[in-house]
Amino acid sequence: MNLMRRTLLGSILAMIGWKPSSAKQSGPEAGEQTKAHAEASSVTPRHVLCFLGKDRDLSHLSEAASQAIADFAAGFSIDESYSQAEPDDRMSQSFAVCWDRVEPDAWSAADEDAVAHHQSVLYILGPSMQQGETVTVSMAALLLVERLIGAGAVAVKGESAGIAHGLDRWRALIVQGAKALKAKDTLSQQQIGRLAFAKRPLSDQEYLESVGFHLVGLPEVYVPKSAGSERQVVAIMDAVADEIAERGLEPTLEARRAKLSFDSTYDVDEFKFNPYGIVRLAG
Repeated sequence: MNLMRRTLLGSILAMIGWKPSSAKQSGPEAGEQTKAHAEASSVTPRHVLCFLGKDRDLSHLSEAASQAIADFAAGFSIDESYSQAEPDDRMSQSFAVCWDRVEPDAWSAADEDAVAHHQSVLYILGPSMQQGETVTVSMAALLLVERLIGAGAVAVKGESAGIAHGLDRWRALIVQGAKALKAKDTLSQQQIGRLAFAKRPLSDQEYLESVGFHLVGLPEVYVPKSAGSERQVVAIMDAVADEIAERGLEPTLEARRAKLSFDSTYDVDEFKFNPYGIVRLAG
């Protein structure tokens, strides 16, 4: 098991009133769901951020990160094991897979070039988060991104969901996050954190899927491909996430005729595993 992934396993997490829809079922299927729920509740999510530098001197980024941690990002830490003052030849392929493909112009040729010619890599680990802390910590992660871009980071990727934006898109999200923080608008903060650090859509045989909604305390949302085009499905996915945030899980499940499942394709020791489950919409 990857050493970085082992740190996902934390103390028992209260589900803050959320109960899986399978609680009303009986028989073997209900038993499996209860077992999966119990296993999921032992996991606490965390951010892992990857920053690429333009030269082989990590001191500018690491010093900026240390100052940000002291200023507002308590619990975050620099990962000394995986950070390196030299390029990583896997980064171009990694970012190519992770670029956000939903927001128009989410990255540019200049962003791709910066990744291709990076000279150093800094990883920052976030703290394990209780569900009620996720939005606050994700806003701190976004401000940390701002601080390191200011210190010279040329590319940024959220490893916990495998999402990358170009620098202009990161800056736009940072501005939106700052406004939401100033207004003390928690719902907007949650939405911005989701857009910044979650990835969608991923595809399997029947569904288009989200990954990373746990970083703002929400379950994943899986929408049948039959619901429309990719853009239409992503709009549904985002609307369901907003409804859960505003109205609560159970009312959303009922209104959407959806079910909460803990049958994840990710193992509990993976950063992408969502301990709050998966909302599966009916076909």
